[in-house]
Amino acid sequence: MQKLNEISGEIKALEAKIESVDSKVDVRIDAVEKEVASLRSETLTKLEAADAKVESLRKETKGAIESLEKVTISRFEAVDRRFDSLEAKLPVMEKMAELEARLAELEHKVSA
Repeated sequence: MQKLNEISGEIKALEAKIESVDSKVDVRIDAVEKEVASLRSETLTKLEAADAKVESLRKETKGAIESLEKVTISRFEAVDRRFDSLEAKLPVMEKMAELEARLAELEHKVSA
């Protein structure tokens, strides 16, 4: 009977140790779960901030491209107007060249 009591006491001591270890494991699991949740939250916050920055850059880039397109179109239109002006002047310049040639011819004939 005494042996049985000793074994019973040892079993109770082992159960107490197991409960203690189990409690410590639960505490550590809780701490790990809290840390994981914290890291998850921090990661999501940083990802949301990065998304906001990317969206901001996307809008800024889009605005810059639109502005550049307007400037480019404006410059091409100015070049087109200059060509149109030159095209309008070409017939007049050709006529003047013809008249100068005729005048030189007449001057040559008169002086001869």
